[in-house]
Amino acid sequence: MKPHFKQIVIIILSVFLLSCSSDETTPTTSPPVVTPPKTTEPPIASKVNYLALGDSYTIGQSVCATCRFPEQLKASLNAMYSSSISLKIIATTGWTTSNLISAIDSQNPEPNYDLVTLLIGVNNQFQHRSFSIYEKEFPELVSKAIMLAKGDRKNVVVISIPDYAYTPYGQALAGNQSSTISTEINQYNAFAEKYCNTNQIAFVSITEITREGLNNPILVASDGLHPSEAAYRMFVDKMMPKVKIALQD
Repeated sequence: MKPHFKQIVIIILSVFLLSCSSDETTPTTSPPVVTPPKTTEPPIASKVNYLALGDSYTIGQSVCATCRFPEQLKASLNAMYSSSISLKIIATTGWTTSNLISAIDSQNPEPNYDLVTLLIGVNNQFQHRSFSIYEKEFPELVSKAIMLAKGDRKNVVVISIPDYAYTPYGQALAGNQSSTISTEINQYNAFAEKYCNTNQIAFVSITEITREGLNNPILVASDGLHPSEAAYRMFVDKMMPKVKIALQD
């Protein structure tokens, strides 16, 4: 092959290869970004009646009125849904199961509540009442809660008893009482949880939150005994999944 003809062939092949390479170049335009649709909470009723039954842990001893857990739960539900939430509290510091039964009977509230929470028993333990009283009266209180919740057990949420042994007050008790407190509160909570599970009642354990009270003093109110606003906020976070189930149709 003549030299000049060979050069012409090389030039033609080079142009052809460059053209192919250009055609096969991957486009530089990025694919469009697809934003997944936002998930929304299933709706609840436009008006919700909430009844909170209990003792000092429900009334919010040593914290502000809006700091107690029923008020924080109401505020969280208001922020999450467009529903109107009304709240009634039947609770007083020092109440035992017997006191709460008497208060419900005397006040005789209407059985029209969409949500009923129950947190009771610490004063039975604190006042050294026979555990058999709790075994008899706790189921009675759950039955009353169901009746007040329009007869629907799905609308009732039971909350475990906090452990005040993990507070400055609990630690100041003489002898080995702080360990005895925890053991006895475990007994109360175990009975309540088993009863709720057997009878298909929602049960939420917040006891471990209160057992961080010595490691994290912000969880204890200024009186050195009761939960703080921050602790109650954690209660609400723990309760919310069960509360949603109770309120959603």
